[in-house]
Amino acid sequence: GLRLHDNPSLIDGLSECDRFYPVFIFDGEVAGTKTAGYNRFRFLLECLQDLDKNLKAAGTRLYCFQGQPTDILERLIEEWGVTKVTFEADPEPIWQERDRLVRELLDKKNVQCVEKVSHTLWDPYEIIENNGGSPPLTFSLFNLVTSTIGPPPRPVEDPDFTDISLPVSQNHDKQFGIPSLEDLNVRPECEEQNKRLVEWLGGESKALELLAIRMKHEEKAYENGYVMPNQYHPDLLSPPLSLSAHLRFGCLSVRKFYWSIHDKFEEVKPSMGAPVSLSAQLMWREYFYTMAINNINYDKMETNPICLNIPWYDNPEHEEKWTQGETGYPWIDAIMKQLRYEGWVHHVARHAVSCFLTRGDLWLNWEVGLKVFYKYLLDADWSVCAGNWMWLS
Repeated sequence: GLRLHDNPSLIDGLSECDRFYPVFIFDGEVAGTKTAGYNRFRFLLECLQDLDKNLKAAGTRLYCFQGQPTDILERLIEEWGVTKVTFEADPEPIWQERDRLVRELLDKKNVQCVEKVSHTLWDPYEIIENNGGSPPLTFSLFNLVTSTIGPPPRPVEDPDFTDISLPVSQNHDKQFGIPSLEDLNVRPECEEQNKRLVEWLGGESKALELLAIRMKHEEKAYENGYVMPNQYHPDLLSPPLSLSAHLRFGCLSVRKFYWSIHDKFEEVKPSMGAPVSLSAQLMWREYFYTMAINNINYDKMETNPICLNIPWYDNPEHEEKWTQGETGYPWIDAIMKQLRYEGWVHHVARHAVSCFLTRGDLWLNWEVGLKVFYKYLLDADWSVCAGNWMWLS
């Protein structure tokens, strides 16, 4: 996770540590950057810049590298005398080969390797194990299984860098600085991406600021007797408060979000049990991660064992018109333009364009829409995005 709060792998890395180096590696694919568009790449760099700022306040800096993780780690093990590497367990199968190679390298070099679950509320493998070894195929069954496991862990304590050597060179920015969009040869596709009507800022600092605002919003709703205020009383004119992109990049801990909501409800309504809908959207996120973790073909139709094969039309012209927002349907076209220009659209708008592309009008394969969303959405991750497309189509 690109944060200091509730970061178990960071806490473990600081334990019994003499020297500490926080490292981020651009391998051309990390965080979905292989297919990411301008806005999502920009958001990632903002997350890294904010993390570096917070690390600097703690007395260290973020070390950025470009290349294959195994090549870079092998060199750093020799140069820095590394004895332990910790990182967040990735719940998506498309990254398992990368992490397997890293584990093999560390084992070969006799370097301790520690992975900690913190991108999800529970360990998806634990959910599968408690369901008899297979993922729960329905959301109701998923909720039943997680209820038997018990509540997710609470956030861990904030990191303590006291009495730890934090080496930082005088020319750190030149050697290990965060690259710019220009350095990575990432440029806007259109002028509108430089003139966004809504500014989405990445990073832990912004995420925690938005969470505080969100919790005041939630508290008022609980006091008035309802939950999910954004659906109960939609506010179309105020600045957006969505935290989905910050959850996607790990700037905000999903466990902190979950427990902030539940603790606030308990504070306002101490005599009432929390309704399932209180954190239902976070549970759907968890469900999709669990469904995908052992299914490398989760983003496909024909080779996906849980996906119904449908004889969709093949019409490249219609695909392009939909992508560019040139269908002739003003509502659909406005949504697709907002997606490309700003990188975020409301979930109801996502439902509209998804239905229009697939079963509602164009009868095109949902994989087409998944690729477009995965390129442009700030909050697009492989599991949740693919799961939603299968469901909506």
